[in-house]
Amino acid sequence: MLKIGVFRENIKIALGSIRTQLLRTILTVLIIAIGITALVGILTVVTAIDYNLTSSFASMGSNTFNINQYQQTLREHGGNEVEKVNPIISYPEARAFKEKYKYPLTQTSLSFTATSKAEVKYDNQKTDPEISVIGVDEYFVTNSGLEITQGRNFNTFDISNNVYSCVVGSDFATKGLLKDVNPLGKTLAIRGAKFKVIGVLKEQGSSFGNSRDLRVLIPLQLARSMFSQPNINYSLSIMIKKTEMLDAAIDNAIVTMRQIRKLNPVEEDNFGISRSDDLLHKIAELTGVLGWSAWIMGIITVLGSSIALMNIMIVSVTERTREIGVRKALGAKKRTIAWQFFIETLTIGQMGGVLGIIFGILIGYGICAAADWDFVIPWKAMMAAFVTSFIVALVSGLYPAIKASRLDPIEALRYE
Repeated sequence: MLKIGVFRENIKIALGSIRTQLLRTILTVLIIAIGITALVGILTVVTAIDYNLTSSFASMGSNTFNINQYQQTLREHGGNEVEKVNPIISYPEARAFKEKYKYPLTQTSLSFTATSKAEVKYDNQKTDPEISVIGVDEYFVTNSGLEITQGRNFNTFDISNNVYSCVVGSDFATKGLLKDVNPLGKTLAIRGAKFKVIGVLKEQGSSFGNSRDLRVLIPLQLARSMFSQPNINYSLSIMIKKTEMLDAAIDNAIVTMRQIRKLNPVEEDNFGISRSDDLLHKIAELTGVLGWSAWIMGIITVLGSSIALMNIMIVSVTERTREIGVRKALGAKKRTIAWQFFIETLTIGQMGGVLGIIFGILIGYGICAAADWDFVIPWKAMMAAFVTSFIVALVSGLYPAIKASRLDPIEALRYE
């Protein structure tokens, strides 16, 4: 009980000292808060980037892969870009792949972007020519990780019979042509052809400045007949129900595509395979680098804060030398004096830490709001900031506390 009483007394003395030096305390707290704000703010933004990017692609799951014209860009020595020229994936090739690829528990989707500058009409209203029209089959929505919030997806009958129906992006129902009506069953006109709305997609947001909610999905063959143009590049997306079979499914798909393109065994693939989980791994690597960069910058800033805090506490010890001498003359032990200054430093450090966490989260929230990202409470960043501020106070307060405890009481009483 005696030790607890002494500890409480030290806390009272430390808080009293903080109040008597209010301006210095405020400045010290702000110095620490700036360092913690930098750390928490950057980590909050990194957390938001990680969450939003991962959410954008994770809906596809880790059990899908795409066959595209290109896989990656190669670079020569000297930094000059050299693009490997691959032929487009034509409709006959894409159709042949879908017919020949019969790997178990898979479904293959065939699609293409008919135009990204379509004008869509409803009654006497029309959109700006900025709507994307995509020709799809019945598997496109599920293979792409999209969700239907109203109505339904295309079925096999719709696609095989070229039914004039469409699935629209969320903007049509929330702030576009159909915002004031029930979109289901309404008729939209595209290039003179009339399509009945059967479904509305869940909001997807923007990607690299392009809205993914301003699009209309129509049956593939109707899109081909309406938007006939040379060199249309088709996309193939394959989903497998069991993730553990993904590697074997990809190998089988490569063999099938090579057979369709009649490649010799010594020839390289002239098409690209992209896995959904590869994209997620790249996102994780990117955010990991950003996270480490945030830590490095934060630690440098916090190091400056700890030096400033230690310097201020050393000055405080020097200014209160006579006070320390009086306390020692009245029987205060070295440990009691050390605890007084140590608790004072810890209190200031934690005050700065809490303030820094609040400012950092507010800055992170502001950046997320400006970038139209979903805000995620950065629990790890908050814990990291709390621990960091504690360590800063611990390290910064150790030397001044030891110095104060070792002062000679007689010399301290003579100090002016």
